[in-house]
Amino acid sequence: MLTEKRQEEREFDFTPNDFSRVRKLIYQHAGISLSEAKSDMVYSRIGRRLRTVGFDSFKTYLDNLESENSPVEWEAFTNALTTNLTSFFREEHHFPILAEHLVNLKKPIRIWCSAASTGEEPYTIAMTACEAFGTMKPPVEIIATDIDTNVLATAARGVYPYERVSKLSDERRRRFFQKGTGAHEGSVRVRNELCSLITFDQLNLLDEQWSLNDQFDVIFCRNVMIYFDKPTQSKILSHFVPLMKAHALLFAGHSENFLYVSNDFHLRGKTVYELSDGKNTKRTSNQAKERIV
Repeated sequence: MLTEKRQEEREFDFTPNDFSRVRKLIYQHAGISLSEAKSDMVYSRIGRRLRTVGFDSFKTYLDNLESENSPVEWEAFTNALTTNLTSFFREEHHFPILAEHLVNLKKPIRIWCSAASTGEEPYTIAMTACEAFGTMKPPVEIIATDIDTNVLATAARGVYPYERVSKLSDERRRRFFQKGTGAHEGSVRVRNELCSLITFDQLNLLDEQWSLNDQFDVIFCRNVMIYFDKPTQSKILSHFVPLMKAHALLFAGHSENFLYVSNDFHLRGKTVYELSDGKNTKRTSNQAKERIV
């Protein structure tokens, strides 16, 4: 609860009811479940938006958001509340598993990175594919999506402060990045060959229909389910099933456990999932029928 003193110190009027409205709206729009402990975070992030668009209270801003129903403002609202913590080769144990899986697949290979953030994860997937096949032109297509259009713009640019790649080996930095010079000193840029493997696009996992075609050999959905409640997690996982080939792998984040949410998957390794036997059998049978037809 906000104390009177705390409220006086703040630039904008922000009541417990305002906080409840923000929680409700972001849940309805993006499936994100904000805990009651996120009040300060909401004030800070949405407060920046109030300054930008010229509102003096959360109530008037939220009233306008709902009444005007502007896609642009809904996008800005969602972007403000989206957490985008990522790094190259984050949860590194996944990538040897990915590499082994890729070389055993029929080509071409389709991969979906469903929470691309600022791009480090899909570029890491691309680097892993290059290393697995020993070429900068591996037989893979990577679709990288995110709900946040701001981070997708950063990802598509492929330019990062040098510190973001400082923990990579010298060999990886030389092979996959160009070092900035002059006005760009202190930055690196992802090489064009790597960029050409990835298509970036906006996608809300809460949407009833996803703009995706065909099935995938690999899906990455790491460290995003933790922001959803169990019914929302279950709904998203059920949407993954028809998009996965019988042999496909689903990679999750280190603190996520899908077994408590869905019967469609079983654990193959540490936070790596496959379709359950029933789903695999049904999928293989259907694919065989399609080939016969």
